[in-house]
Amino acid sequence: MATAKRARKGVFFPWEKRAGLLGAIGRTRFRWVLLAVSVFGFLLFVRYREERAAAVRSTRATITTAGRAMSVYRASHGGACPKELGALVADGILRDVPVDAWGHPLRITCPGRLDPKGFDISSDGPDGLPGGLDRVE
Repeated sequence: MATAKRARKGVFFPWEKRAGLLGAIGRTRFRWVLLAVSVFGFLLFVRYREERAAAVRSTRATITTAGRAMSVYRASHGGACPKELGALVADGILRDVPVDAWGHPLRITCPGRLDPKGFDISSDGPDGLPGGLDRVE
């Protein structure tokens, strides 16, 4: 009986050699499909990350421009802060109300959190929630 078991272990068909998930990964077609899906998923991940980084860079550039315009407004109005950034448009300093890369208007805080004599301009971030964890300053 022991010899019969040994004989059965020695004879196998190629598709019966490996069973389960590891056996399927070892098959040539599945390996190529798995590789293609993995590369595609990685490229989607990199694209999402780069689009988000580009949006943050664009928003920071808009915040810098709005900050310079705000300094011009304060210099011409004796250091007073406007209630909203629309006052910069009404005064002719900016053409449009500055918005971030996600289409939300920028927020102005006067006096600023870091500089009590200054101001802070920030974006609510992609979700649009004020003071969220993804805000851009």
